[in-house]
Amino acid sequence: MNDKKSLNKRYIALAWGSLFLWLGILMILPGNQSPIFMLGAGVILLGLNLARAISGIPISVFSITLGSQAFVLGLVAMFRTILNIPPFDLPFFSIVLIVIGLYVLIPGPKNQEQKS
Repeated sequence: MNDKKSLNKRYIALAWGSLFLWLGILMILPGNQSPIFMLGAGVILLGLNLARAISGIPISVFSITLGSQAFVLGLVAMFRTILNIPPFDLPFFSIVLIVIGLYVLIPGPKNQEQKS
C-alpha cells in the first residue's frame, strides 16, 4: 500500500514538472502558443491517469476531466480554421478556477468514500 502511495506521489511530481517544463518551453517560442499548451497539458494529465491505471492506483476523475477539456479545447483552437469554427474567446483560466471551486464545494462520491 505504501509503495502505491509513493508511486502516486512520484507520478504527480512528474506531471507537475512536465507541465512547468512544457509551459517554459512554449513561453520561449514567439507567437501565441496557448492552443499547443492546452493540448500538451491535456496529454500530460491524461497520461498521468493512464500511468495510475496501469499501476493499479485509483485514477482521478478531476484530472481526467481537466485533461480531457484541455485536450479538446487545444484541438479545437488549433484546427479552428480548417473546421470553419468561428473564433471564440473563452477565459480559460477563469473557467478552470470555477471548475476547481465547484469540485471542492459540491459533495460527491469523494466524500462518501471517506465516510465508509
